[in-house]
Amino acid sequence: MREKTLRERTRSIEDIVLCGMFTALIAAGAFMKISIPVQPFPMHFTLQFFFVLLAGFLLGSRMGAMSVGSYLIVGLAGVPIFAAGGGLAYLVRPTFGFLLGFLFAAYVTGFVSERLHSQSFFALLFAAVCGLLVMYASGMVYFYFISNYVISMPVTWGIVLVNCFLLTVGGDFVLCVVSAIAAVRLIPLLKRMR
Repeated sequence: MREKTLRERTRSIEDIVLCGMFTALIAAGAFMKISIPVQPFPMHFTLQFFFVLLAGFLLGSRMGAMSVGSYLIVGLAGVPIFAAGGGLAYLVRPTFGFLLGFLFAAYVTGFVSERLHSQSFFALLFAAVCGLLVMYASGMVYFYFISNYVISMPVTWGIVLVNCFLLTVGGDFVLCVVSAIAAVRLIPLLKRMR
């Protein structure tokens, strides 16, 4: 009984460390960016999404979402770890929906990959694309709503489609492919370590 409790504590500590590590990786990914100067707000292509997908694959749906949630809390608390700063004012930036979408993407990617019971490249790529779609849906709806109803900078769905989807989805799809390749190799390693 005592041995089981010790094993559970060790596992819990490992989960906390891995969750914190992915929170830090997502924050670091914000600074590896390419800015796309479009109006009314510039878009940023970052490596955050790559680490969000890996969090979903390696930590699972719940812990992956918790690592992204920790990242969002730290950024909203004022630490400048988002691509363009930090703080509560970020909530009224139209692009915050993509950061919120990272939370959903990590959960959905982990959830789908857990349900598929396969660590093949194509199964993981499918899970990553599901995360991609959820992240873009969150980002686009938030962008449209905040722009039109909160900060009074009206945009059409056409502008949202071009600026918030077409300009960056190709790069993010490449990140889906790369994350699936990385996860195929990392999942067995993580299982062996545990």
